[in-house]
Amino acid sequence: MLLFLSVPQPRPPGARTRAGAARVARWRWQRLRLQQLRRLRGLLRGLRGRPRTGSLRRGRMALCGQAAGAASLPSELIVHIFSFLSASDRLRASASCSHWRECLFYPALWPQLRICLRVSPSEQPRLEFLMRKCGWFVRELRVEFAAENYLSGGGGPGDGGRVDTRTGGEEVEALQLSTRWLEVLRTYLELVLCVLVSIRNNRIQQLFEEILSNSRQLKWLSCGFMLEIVTPTSLSSLSNSIANTMEHLSLLDNNIPGNSTLITAVELEQFVNLRSLALDFCDFTAEMARVLTDNNHVPLQRLSLLVHNVSVMHKSLDNMPNDEHWKALSRKSTNLRVYIMAFDIKSEDMLKILKPSIPLERIHFDSYITCVSGAIVDLISRQYDKFLTHFILMNDVIDTSGFPDLSDNRNEDPLVLLAWRCTKLSLLAVHGYTVWAHNLIAIARLRGSDLKVLEVTEESIDFDQGELADQDVDPVHNLIEQVSLGLGQPWHAIMDIESLSVFTEPNRHFYREMQSFSEDI
Repeated sequence: MLLFLSVPQPRPPGARTRAGAARVARWRWQRLRLQQLRRLRGLLRGLRGRPRTGSLRRGRMALCGQAAGAASLPSELIVHIFSFLSASDRLRASASCSHWRECLFYPALWPQLRICLRVSPSEQPRLEFLMRKCGWFVRELRVEFAAENYLSGGGGPGDGGRVDTRTGGEEVEALQLSTRWLEVLRTYLELVLCVLVSIRNNRIQQLFEEILSNSRQLKWLSCGFMLEIVTPTSLSSLSNSIANTMEHLSLLDNNIPGNSTLITAVELEQFVNLRSLALDFCDFTAEMARVLTDNNHVPLQRLSLLVHNVSVMHKSLDNMPNDEHWKALSRKSTNLRVYIMAFDIKSEDMLKILKPSIPLERIHFDSYITCVSGAIVDLISRQYDKFLTHFILMNDVIDTSGFPDLSDNRNEDPLVLLAWRCTKLSLLAVHGYTVWAHNLIAIARLRGSDLKVLEVTEESIDFDQGELADQDVDPVHNLIEQVSLGLGQPWHAIMDIESLSVFTEPNRHFYREMQSFSEDI
């Protein structure tokens, strides 16, 4: 059956056209240019002598014939780069584009700020700008005024209240100096007032805790990646009565150091009416799973877990729930569904994480360093065939040899088997992995109109030699036609990676997807 679906359908005799031949040639030229650009990027990176842990989104580069610019780097990667630079170097680097300028004033980059000013009205706009950007989060602020602006004599500082007995021209000069000194003093006070007004609002963390302590019927608390705003002690502001009303809790921050967590199992015991929960996977321990299965807790219906390589490096996976804990959770709530996003996680770690009894409905892989293996995709299709509805596979690892092929050295393509086994699959999105055209047609036919979203970037699609050698068939036109027929709706490959519905920064996408996932209940 799979073999039958994987065979390209020939066109009637005479279907060959000049346009079709030109389209094939253009497709092959695009792939050749893409490979050349990847090799060039690899050579440039080697010449710089600075190995990169991240990479650029490739869609624009491949399709427009231009090198992807600095603007396509994720914000979290730009902030990480800025963290190694001095203040002056950050300012220079931020001039590269508007996206980098937006990342310049990330709170973690400016815990301390030192500003040197001249006592001049011309400094007011610059100071207002800095205070508007940094005044609300900076923890230590030092403002220094240049001494060259202060005037002596004429009632200025340093005259000791002395009475000036001069007459004539000297008196006029003293009066002018006094007037100028007053102007300088007024300017100085205006600049100081600008600073004080700005830092008056530097109470976000305190205000956040005040909101928690003063709330009476709080049902939805969602705090995602609010660096240094949500701390491991924030939930201590909640009383037991407030915790009892909570139905959704989301606490995410992969920058929490060491073994610190935003919530403990003891604190989780207060949230007896919790129906939806979103946490870092390393924070979701076996003890938490046991708490959620207690009789005094209502059944949990949605669980969103972010598996981030930063957390896995600094925290241990030893305390994660085992398969028996997942079975107990599923027995407690038959409607429990789980959403997992894995960011740059090694295959051996994923094998530990993906327990058979997880009621996994959605999974998203995003990679800048490591790639997902075909064995992981095959495992997911076998273990979660009754639940899986969303499968997203994103890869931005720079590899001059081309995109990884999940079906390499396999009789069946893992993505085709995923579509065959997971009968509830409604969304499949792939970028950065080779998807053979005949397999894409097979996926569309297997799932049909039930597959609401099938998004594959054009540069990820490849044709085998048999399809390209067939002079009677335009492979590109045939692919679009056959996939559209299989889905029962018009279909085309994604031309620009930025138009991909899941294209965004990983943290932002997880937060957005988690909200829609939890709102379903």
